[in-house]
Amino acid sequence: MKSHRLPQIDMSELKLPPSIVKAIEEAEKQLAHRPKLSQLFRNCFPNTLETTTKLMEDGSTFVLTGDIPAMWLRDSVEQVIHYVPFAKEDAELQRILEGVIKRHMFYIRIDPYANAFNETANDWHWNSADETESSPWVWERKFELDSMCFSFRLAYHYWKETGRTSIFNEQFKSSLLAMLDIWQIEQRHGELSTYRFQRHNGIMIDTLRRQGRGMPVGETGMIWSGFRPSDDACDFHFNIPSNMFAAVTLRDMGEIVRYVYRDEKLAARMAEMEEEIRHAIELYGIVEHPKYGRMYAFETDGYGNHVLMDDAGTPSLISAPYIGFTDASDPIYLNTRAFILSEDNPYYYKGDSLSGIGSPHTPPDFVWHLAYSMQGLTAVNPDEIREMIDIMEATDADTGFMHEGFHKGDPANFTRDWFAWSNSQFAHLVWKALQKGII
Repeated sequence: MKSHRLPQIDMSELKLPPSIVKAIEEAEKQLAHRPKLSQLFRNCFPNTLETTTKLMEDGSTFVLTGDIPAMWLRDSVEQVIHYVPFAKEDAELQRILEGVIKRHMFYIRIDPYANAFNETANDWHWNSADETESSPWVWERKFELDSMCFSFRLAYHYWKETGRTSIFNEQFKSSLLAMLDIWQIEQRHGELSTYRFQRHNGIMIDTLRRQGRGMPVGETGMIWSGFRPSDDACDFHFNIPSNMFAAVTLRDMGEIVRYVYRDEKLAARMAEMEEEIRHAIELYGIVEHPKYGRMYAFETDGYGNHVLMDDAGTPSLISAPYIGFTDASDPIYLNTRAFILSEDNPYYYKGDSLSGIGSPHTPPDFVWHLAYSMQGLTAVNPDEIREMIDIMEATDADTGFMHEGFHKGDPANFTRDWFAWSNSQFAHLVWKALQKGII
């Protein structure tokens, strides 16, 4: 669980961009009949901008996770992605979002293996005794395949929304090439990779076995990942949700490379890698379950071993439509979703009054607000979407905000009272439901 309260960063107060103020006012009108939900939205929708966002003198934007003085590539994108639809006509919001993209590209060029970074080269680390090739800029160097995917997801969706191409400079392309080089190495991890990570804190999900190399894998075409999106070590190092996300990233960046950079050779390289990953997911990432039929595994090693589960974070198997890998009506996805939302998923916890998805990252019987909001964002039935919103509205423990995990029988027993990603994703779901007339 991310619970460090180490050195605190001075976050200067940021004025809310006009489009965000307008959205809040619109939501308050539509939610006048539900005062608590209205207040939750008012608290959560701008939470990232009000509490975790800092404009830097170099034109970049630093976004900390909330209760930790570091910028996670994954978290920071999910903290701001719900603002992208408002950016087309709002110069202030464009400055913020383009600054996040610029910051990510800078970090990736420093170390494409790292998952979280410092505001400055202050040499702060989650654990200063980690055995890995680190940098004063790096807060944590767990290689999580999904991390860089999020960086380029933000850039792609920002471009599609605004049409602005100024972010696609040589620094952006250099960062993209750095990612591709690392991904090609990690497709042949055992043969080519020099990445190692060990943490000697007695928590085995915090370190890689075999002297930091991880468990053995076969060569499949998928990309090796040391750690899951939860920051926990993989059991088997081909994490299927992360490889799904990598395939989508290659597709999206291929579009930018072709139409912005006009680099057909690079586009072909990316298309080839995407095809390799998708083919490998089909061959190695789908299992025949005796109850649910053909469904996606969470992890595999290429030797026939699988982990059948889902985790509350993103990317997850349930988030496959959200990240753009498949349609919510796809039969294999629906089979997988049925498994995930059942007690056959070892991290689905059923309580007397509510049930939900948790994580090995938090204690047993703790369900996550992130999982409820993602279930809503990927649901097609309006009743299911409303149910997820109702659950989250009822389980804020009267704090006015979302949390990480909370006990299925006691919402007041929760982890992380300041978790901006969870606030943003909740607000994202509520706004989408309002736009669809569901609530």
